[in-house]
Amino acid sequence: MSRSVSKPEFLYARSFNIYWDKLNELPPELQGLAYSDNKTELNRGKWRESFNTPTTSEDLLHVEIGCNAGHVSVEWARQNTSNSNRYIGIDWKFKMVYKFAEKIAKYKLGNLLAFRANAERLQYMFAPGEIDFLYMFFPDPWPKKAQKKNRTANVEWLKTVAPLLSDRGYFHIKTDHQEYFDYILTNLSQLTDTFEAFDLTRNLHEKHPNPKSLLIPDVTLFERLFIKDGLPIYSVKLKPKRK
Repeated sequence: MSRSVSKPEFLYARSFNIYWDKLNELPPELQGLAYSDNKTELNRGKWRESFNTPTTSEDLLHVEIGCNAGHVSVEWARQNTSNSNRYIGIDWKFKMVYKFAEKIAKYKLGNLLAFRANAERLQYMFAPGEIDFLYMFFPDPWPKKAQKKNRTANVEWLKTVAPLLSDRGYFHIKTDHQEYFDYILTNLSQLTDTFEAFDLTRNLHEKHPNPKSLLIPDVTLFERLFIKDGLPIYSVKLKPKRK
């Protein structure tokens, strides 16, 4: 994965994946529902104005990183069609994002958008204070030594995330991978002037009477599988600190 986070002039490479073409030539019913690659950076600071439903500056903007085909984001949006919450789901996989956009159209969700983009580019997609709630659930832990440089939640990336958050919400991270969670906490120990951690737990559902009964969007698709296998869920929420 390229370290594109510090390159404002960065251009995504053209892909020969069939869904690259589909996302760049959306049919009429998906127009305005999905944005791909550099198009995700065109409305920086103005995403609330880009939904297919009237939105005000007071509406809360939720952004989910690594949303897959939008399982969680779609359910959030479906359950909150009549209130002031707006949602954006981001994923790297062309096909998943296209399928996500099809779900938005199917359920006629004017409060939800799909992005195909690299999470490293978050500061170029969103302006300071534009995101109210940010979520990163079960990111790839890149467990091998040679892969760890690909981890999203590195110190530099976390530094760029904090200014994007408003004072109204927080950044929620969940993982089933203990070593990755410890890696995140180590990085946060270097950012005590940037984030305040709260609701930190190494077993999120430990006190739930029947965690296997939890459904999307209270848990993710992967999370349901981890719970079924008896794996603990590591979780932490982060509030940005203002200087």
